[in-house]
Amino acid sequence: MAEEVAKKILAKLYRHGYIGERHTAIDNVPKGFPKHLHGEVKKATKNLIKKGFIIAKPTRYGLQVSLNPRKKAEIERIIHTS
Repeated sequence: MAEEVAKKILAKLYRHGYIGERHTAIDNVPKGFPKHLHGEVKKATKNLIKKGFIIAKPTRYGLQVSLNPRKKAEIERIIHTS
């Protein structure tokens, strides 16, 4: 379940183009997921940050996240495998 959620998070950020310099608030990541999965999505996002797939950028207006452009090929492989 956690791997499936992580895959969907990567796909969502990739689809919206949040790679490298383009980022979004970490609070926006759970949007679009069912309410009962929001806690799971937050845990998976933090885990992806630890693994280096997502870059966290602290700003004065909150934590921003984007996909790591150095791992773009690996992210694409994860997204496109069933």
